[in-house]
Amino acid sequence: MLTFLGISMVVVFTYLIMSKRLSPVTALVVVPIAFALIGGFGLELGDMMLDGLKVVAPSAALLLFAILFFGILIDAGLFDPLIKKMMKIVKGDPVKIALGTAAIAMIVALDGDGTTTHMITISAMLALYLRIGMNPLILATISMLAVSIMSGMTPWGGPATRAIAALGLDANEFFLPLIPTMLTGMVSILFIAYVLGMKERVRLGVIVLKEIPEDALAMSGVAASVAMEEDVKRPKLRMFNLILVIVIMGILVTGIMPVPILFLIGFVIAAMVNYPNLEQQKERIASHAGNAITVVSLVFAAGIFAGIFSGTNMVDAIANSLISIIPESLGSFYPLVVAITSMPFTFVLSNDAYYFGVLPILAEAGAAYGVSALEIARASVLGQPIHFLSPLVASTLLLVGMVKTDIGTFQRFAFKWALLCSLAIIIVAFVTNVI
Repeated sequence: MLTFLGISMVVVFTYLIMSKRLSPVTALVVVPIAFALIGGFGLELGDMMLDGLKVVAPSAALLLFAILFFGILIDAGLFDPLIKKMMKIVKGDPVKIALGTAAIAMIVALDGDGTTTHMITISAMLALYLRIGMNPLILATISMLAVSIMSGMTPWGGPATRAIAALGLDANEFFLPLIPTMLTGMVSILFIAYVLGMKERVRLGVIVLKEIPEDALAMSGVAASVAMEEDVKRPKLRMFNLILVIVIMGILVTGIMPVPILFLIGFVIAAMVNYPNLEQQKERIASHAGNAITVVSLVFAAGIFAGIFSGTNMVDAIANSLISIIPESLGSFYPLVVAITSMPFTFVLSNDAYYFGVLPILAEAGAAYGVSALEIARASVLGQPIHFLSPLVASTLLLVGMVKTDIGTFQRFAFKWALLCSLAIIIVAFVTNVI
């Protein structure tokens, strides 16, 4: 019963947001409540939802202050020189722009944080896409795929870290055999960027531009709808702002401070130094408030969904049902089954729910087939390109907000490319005996 209820909830939820019958916030709240009531969990709903909110609260705080931090720096013009430099390199060629996006995104994503990657990549490149006339969904797709590979498979990234911790594994034993698979993922991203760039080159041609007008620069990043006045720019403080970003990113990588607190401090410093006038500070905060509220509300709504999904034990029921229907003859291919099922599992679950709730169950079942926990852990991260399409992923909600689209539109555009990337790394992992 719980298995059927859980699968039905996921199907209905996915249909409603992809068909635009309901907004993501509404669907994330209404659908799980309705199915929980059908399942007879009405009296427990309050505690479940509160537990879900507690889990996502740090992510909500992180996104709020990350948006404000980078928003202030974008307003001050920190990324303007990078955009102009990129313009000189790519010279209006959509193929070069797409490949350049992939290179920047993969480099930035090495820090393991999706929010930072999207903030920097979209801030640096969106103005260029808008000026050339390229589809911003291409930019969003490439940035998302870069995070899914670079953050998803490295031991300091979220998914791999959870898999290693949940199964008590050695990070080096987990990661080193995965390097060829990870390189395959990077090549896949470059290939996808090339294909998407070629399509835009056919549609637009190579556009000859000398520089990006100020109005296009003003449309980059989270301030896309705000016309930036010249008095908002702070060219004399560019070096200070760059050092501030480097320091914040350095502390983030070392992990010596909680990330939401780190971005709160960074935002306060950036606002105080760049805009010491209180009225200007209020204006800059207000200019980013709309995007921040949209993203944070989505995160909290996702917490409601995750709290009910986990609290009703639908997650465990689906996992156990999956294990029970795997024939013994497929025992030797069990890691491949885990890799393939990680795509839908991680789409409907948060990483915490999957890696700490479902993965131990999968590993225990794998032991019955003589499959090591290392192989199960490696297999579990191979569905991350699909995972990052989920409305339960906070950084993806930020991403679609920055390119001014909705999650359903983004999913429809990016799904086939995410599936291609996942299948490519699964095949290579299988062929190279990583799984």
